[in-house]
Amino acid sequence: MAALPQLEIVRDPARAAAMMQPVRLRILHELREPQSASSIGRHIDLPRQQVNYHLRELEKEGFLCFVEERRKGNCVERIVQATAQSYLISPEALGELGATPEVQRDRFSAAYLVAAAARIIRDLAVLGLRSRRAGQRLSTLTLETEVRFRNAADRHAFSEELTTALARLTARYHDSASPEGRIFRFVAGAYPAITKQQDDGPEGAQLD
Repeated sequence: MAALPQLEIVRDPARAAAMMQPVRLRILHELREPQSASSIGRHIDLPRQQVNYHLRELEKEGFLCFVEERRKGNCVERIVQATAQSYLISPEALGELGATPEVQRDRFSAAYLVAAAARIIRDLAVLGLRSRRAGQRLSTLTLETEVRFRNAADRHAFSEELTTALARLTARYHDSASPEGRIFRFVAGAYPAITKQQDDGPEGAQLD
């Protein structure tokens, strides 16, 4: 069987709801490798009949793929596998509740950064689907680093230089008249690194 995609972005609310049950999340975790209902039941301590029910629901929503049938004694076991190594629910599954940068106007707010990240996820979900249908690889670039600033003044100066550098590169390479050119979206964001481990609880974060 071909290697599983590392990530699948779930865009449909019904699919997200079908997946977001604790038992089904455990099953999907187990099914990163092909298994039968009996095997999964032993691992998560559930009767095979219950596992089969959840497998049918997950397969109906497209989270599982059939691998093969294996004979075990007088029985034939159906072997299935998850369609991806991991899953991410796109904010568009929330409909109008999925905030966008157009709604969050303050580009210095945490809410704007979250909304920009949400748009990236939505766009990659669409582009990933189109690239798979076309049998092509999706061209992306990810840059990531950490900077320890001595003080707020240095952080502000860094932001100003980064903004100027991005504007200069954009002016140099952007060609609005190229008929065969393709537009790429660049997003740069910054937030404090998490350096302390603590129990943050299950509550949703309120971002301004």
